[in-house]
Amino acid sequence: MKRTTKFMAILAVMLMLSSSAFAASPWTEADTYGGKVTQKLEFGVKNFLGGWTEIFRAPCCPCPMMKDACPLVKLGKGVVNSVVYTVGGALHLATFPIPVDIPLPHNGVQFD
Repeated sequence: MKRTTKFMAILAVMLMLSSSAFAASPWTEADTYGGKVTQKLEFGVKNFLGGWTEIFRAPCCPCPMMKDACPLVKLGKGVVNSVVYTVGGALHLATFPIPVDIPLPHNGVQFD
């Protein structure tokens, strides 16, 4: 029980600290409560179901910051981002009736 409590406290602190480092999620720009809730639900579904695709997208990323990185580093970034996006999507799904933002790096999964 103590281990779970410590883990949840550390996770809460990390989320609070990381929220200042990331931009607001795109769904926060909606005007009405219904719009925010609907867009947050869509955002959560997209990240929860599509987060795993980042494993394949990150090594092929033409990102200027990662252009000189070795493929193994890009793969590692893809694995980390896939976990973060999937967990973030699950959190958005669980809290979609409450329009409180849980920012994700790079605004979550981007299907271009």
